[in-house]
Order: sequence, then structure tokens, then C-alpha cells
Amino acid sequence: MLNINEENCCSSNSTEQSKQLQVAIIGSGSGAFACAIKAAEGGARVTIIEGADVIGGCCVNVGCVPSKILIRAAQLAHQQRNNPFEGLENTHPQISRALLSHQQTARVEELRTAKYQSILKNNPALTLLKGYARFKNENTLRVKKADGSEEEVIADRILIATGSTPSIPLIKGLTDTPYWTSTEALFAEKLPTSLIVIGSSVIALEIAQAYARLGSQVTVLARHTLLYKEDPLLGEKLTECFEKEGIRVLNNTQASRVSYDGKIFSLDTNEGVLTADRLLISTGRHANTAQLGLENAGVKTQKDGAIIVNNRMETSKANIYAAGDCSNMPQFVYVAAAAGSRAGINMTGGDAKLDLSTMPAVIFTDPQVATVGLTQEQAIADGFDVISRVLGMENVPRALANFETDGFIKLVADKTTGKLLGAQILAHEGGELIQSAALAIYNNMTVDDLANQLFPYLTMVEGLKLCAQTFTKDVKELSCCAG
Repeated sequence: MLNINEENCCSSNSTEQSKQLQVAIIGSGSGAFACAIKAAEGGARVTIIEGADVIGGCCVNVGCVPSKILIRAAQLAHQQRNNPFEGLENTHPQISRALLSHQQTARVEELRTAKYQSILKNNPALTLLKGYARFKNENTLRVKKADGSEEEVIADRILIATGSTPSIPLIKGLTDTPYWTSTEALFAEKLPTSLIVIGSSVIALEIAQAYARLGSQVTVLARHTLLYKEDPLLGEKLTECFEKEGIRVLNNTQASRVSYDGKIFSLDTNEGVLTADRLLISTGRHANTAQLGLENAGVKTQKDGAIIVNNRMETSKANIYAAGDCSNMPQFVYVAAAAGSRAGINMTGGDAKLDLSTMPAVIFTDPQVATVGLTQEQAIADGFDVISRVLGMENVPRALANFETDGFIKLVADKTTGKLLGAQILAHEGGELIQSAALAIYNNMTVDDLANQLFPYLTMVEGLKLCAQTFTKDVKELSCCAG
């Protein structure tokens, strides 16, 4: 049996070492490392347990980093084919998917080294133990190594940060085909002539548009509508943008059977038989908790396996915490990091809480979808007397100057007080606007407060001011830079 303080001993004073708080972390992604750093700052010894070949978790390896590289490259290819300026001739870009894939991999390795491996190497309070962990009891983990041997790790505090895995729908024949998940799609070295995407949310839409802009013929199958959990106007207008680019969007469409003949995928759907070179399944992700033996530690989960935590990241067991996609928190890397950081603080005697009431979210389509706070429907459900305004981007001077007027800004407010409750944005660079709205909501600003702020001209974020002004006036009747 291995006690963490025995493996990680770096002090000749074994008595002092035995008194040091011992922390074990299952997983090595953003939430895990944020917790490790804070726990070490609080005086703990930390062992990070990781069964995968590489550390760093989803975001840097197979998520945020490679996807944004792919999206940016696709955007540049699209702009070469179809720029909005009369004085610039469109050209046909020469695309090597293999070279792009290699560049993605190189940047991923670079960031993994800088943000994970170097931290592990340079912080003497942190130790990596390779293997898969399973709870023996609430203070003890059994770690199975690659050679089949096992070690027991005893810790005072434990963080579960095991992330999530793509959920695969039960479609007849699907498991017998070489379908893609987001991982295969992000790093594929050959561009398919045609691609069918099953899914209608964040990852599905980002990858669908990227491949369309790189040159594939893309069809999106949405079980409901695009972004059906968001304000309906977002999905409606994004669908229009997709279709304008030649992306086929089939709403309320499901596949009942999938087959593959070695070259072509065939899907039986309620819209007929659809065929494509490649098939991407992107219908959500589920928590990686099934193999952890949580029942041995008394850790409670939701029906879908997500670990239930409070705003201090505590599970149903006081000494066990959870952060990131394996918990019932929103699946965003910055939420995972914030949760991990607070868990590390609380493990070492602090009292840090995570407030998600003003959590901004961005979907990196083009135009981007950006949201914060309450939608109109949510605000009404919460008992507010709601007033809202929608400003088309054709009313924003910078959007006009850019010849990119797709989308809108919607602000939701309390009618009685004017307090800003939420913002929903579909706009080019919309992700750069949303934090200003988040800060306004966090600081209890009213729409009048926002309307009277100074915003630099010409900027996209000025659209927030203009939308706030529409609560009391018609912005079409205002001059440029109207205060």
C-alpha cells in the first residue's frame, strides 16, 4: 500500500512530512491542474493520477485548442473564396488537410508542454502517477498501472476530474461503421468530399462549418432545431447563415439506420436516404465516472453519471471534490478550471464558492453565438416582468464598415427596474462582446446605465450600447456616435 506522503517525500523530517495534507487528483486536465496548483500553494502534497498516454485532458489535446486552429484556418479559406469587398478579387485556396493537421498537432504538443508538463516538472509539490484509479473507500484509491500491477493511494482530500466522453446514439448499424467523433474530425488528414453531421449543438456546428469552409459538402441533421436549448432566434438566424454558405440543415431529422460499404455512408432518415463520404457523430458528451467505483466511496451522481457538487465543489462526501465535465457543472473548460481552483482552496482550509449566474458562453461558429445570463423565457419563468429588445447588426456601424451584418444583439431586462438580466448575441466576433454584457449583469447595471456608457467608435461592442438605447429610442434616428 502506498501512502502519498511516502512516495512524494522530499523532506528529511518524516514527522513534518506525515502531518502535511495529502491530496490525490484523478485526471490531469484544466480542472485537475488548477486544483493541484492551489492545493500546493495551500501547503499540500499532491499526486495527480492519469491513465491516458498524455496529460492535459480534453481541451488542449482534442478540444478547444485544435478546434480553434481548424476553425480559424477554415475562416481564412472562406474569406479567400468569398470576401465582401469589391476591390479584392476572390481566389480559390489551395488546401492541404494533412499539413493543417500536422500544424494542429504541433501547437497542441507545444501548449501541453508549456501549460501542463512544465508545471508538473517545476513544482516539487506535484507528482504524476500513471494508471487508472478506482475508489476502495472514501480515502483510498486503487491505481492500476499499465503493467497490470496496482498501488493504493491514501489521501486526506480527493478531487475527481476525469472529464467526459462523446455520447453515441443508439442507431442501428452505427457501431459497425468507421464514424467520426470530434477527435477524428479534428485531426483527419484527408478532406472528405461530403460530410454528414448528426448533432445540433456546439461541437457539431463548429466542425460542420469548418469542414464546409475547407471545401466539403456538409449536411447537418438536427433532432430538433439548431441550438434548440437556447433562445429560438439564435438557432433560426444561424440556420440562415449556414444555408447561405451552402450548408444543408435538416431540422427535426433523425437517422434510423446507418450502413457503410467501404466508401460511402448511407443513412435512412425521415427525410429519405442520405449519403456521404464521412459521418460525424456529435450528440453530446457524458461524464467519465462509470469505472471509478464511486459507490465504494458513497459519492452521489445524477442518473447520467455526472457527480453532484455544491458551489464549493464538494460531493456528498466532505473530503471528496469534483470539477469539470465529470460533474453537474456546465461543460466549459474555464468553468472546469475555476471549479478546480476553488476546490484546491477549499481542500486547504479556504472557503471559495463558484457563482455561475453570469457565466458567459461562446460557440465559435461564424457569426459567433455568445450568451450570458437569462433568456427571455427563463426570466419569465423566474417571475420577472420582462422587457427585451433585438438590434440587427445592420444597425452597428462597425458591422456595416466590415460588410458583415449577419446576426443580432438581444438584451433582456426587468421591466420594473431596468436591470439587465441577460444577453444573446449572434455576430461576427460576438465572443468579444459578451464579456462586457457579463460585467454589466454582474454589476447590476440597468439598460440606461449601459446606454449611457462611453463605447469606442467603430467597434463591434458598441452594439451593446446601441441595443440598450433601443429600450427608449429608435437608433435609426440617431447620428453616428450618438451619446
